Amino acid sequence: QVQLVESGGGLVQPGGSLRLSCAASGIIFRFYAMAWYRQVPGKQRELVAAITSRGSTNCADSVKERFTISRDNAKNTVYLQMNSLNPEDTAVYYCNADREVGPKRNFWGQGTQVTVSS
Repeated sequence: QVQLVESGGGLVQPGGSLRLSCAASGIIFRFYAMAWYRQVPGKQRELVAAITSRGSTNCADSVKERFTISRDNAKNTVYLQMNSLNPEDTAVYYCNADREVGPKRNFWGQGTQVTVSS
């Protein structure tokens, strides 16, 4: 059974930082590109940051210079370090796993709420 379990969300003041984690099980983690998406009510889910199976990264323009995605294949975990948070970053953040090696598979986590407010 595949599970992607996000953690690290919560309430933070503007200018603060959070680190999200997504622990994967039931997949060969190193075969997957991993990504973080976010969604606010009434809007489409949007890509925040992604990291390929080989470690190449990209981030949305809105979070460049503030967010960093990384992975630890030994721990089957992907991280999103979020700095200089502002209220526009408030959303539910979802972890996504997309298989790059072998047959295509795609999985989502359940999401974790991030709220930036004073």
